Amino acid sequence: MAMKSYQNQAQLLVKNYLFADTYIPYTSILGGILACKAAYDLTQLISRSYCKTYGGLTKIQRLEWNNRGISTVHAVFISALSLYLVFGSKLFSDELAGLLVFRSSPLSTFGLGVSVGYFLSDLGMILWLYPSLGGIEYVIHHTLSGIAVAYSMFTGEAQLYTYMVLISEVTTPEINIRWYLDTAGMKRSTAYIINGVVIFLAWLIARVLLFGYMFYHVYLHYTQVIKMHAFGYMLVFGVPYVLAIMNLMWFGKIIKGVVKVLTKRQ
Repeated sequence: MAMKSYQNQAQLLVKNYLFADTYIPYTSILGGILACKAAYDLTQLISRSYCKTYGGLTKIQRLEWNNRGISTVHAVFISALSLYLVFGSKLFSDELAGLLVFRSSPLSTFGLGVSVGYFLSDLGMILWLYPSLGGIEYVIHHTLSGIAVAYSMFTGEAQLYTYMVLISEVTTPEINIRWYLDTAGMKRSTAYIINGVVIFLAWLIARVLLFGYMFYHVYLHYTQVIKMHAFGYMLVFGVPYVLAIMNLMWFGKIIKGVVKVLTKRQ
């Protein structure tokens, strides 16, 4: 009886506090930060046990190796959730009544909170070890993304467009795999070439074409977008625009890299 009573109290605590609508933004951010710590430690543990390359890395390389484990876990989680909410669920469907720019759900708010926790954790590591884990472009990217995601999470505005942008995280695991292969001395392997082609295709779809689709969607629903608060309105146009420019710049580098590798193979 005592055990059953304890379980009931625990369930009430989770329902009324941890996952209550009021507390979801805060518990999800905390959960995201803790998940980053767990992913970092798990990456380190697995790499020490099963990867011979890991032992020969410098301290900074090991930190980046573990850090990329964090970003990979986050990317898999948030890109899968984003694809579901944008294309798989009816939360943002035009068939439902009401303005879609103001729609949200406990699940969508929770997912954004986890991402805010990730951006805070990763930006903290980037700044602490600057510029070892990334230059100013990474600082700009994480700052803009974190602000936009946090605003959407707390206000419930433009969560559809926030998740459209977060779908672009689907390219992160491929980028990290490329770094792992390079660090492991496998730059001339077939896996490295295949990875480059996959990055090219994923980047084209998720960070170029999808952004174009998002801007077109905003255009079609502009009468709804202008009803948002001024700050949210600026974020919908400003942040994706800046990220789109950065994506095109990086895409140019990807194209040059693919051409260079394929030319050498021939």
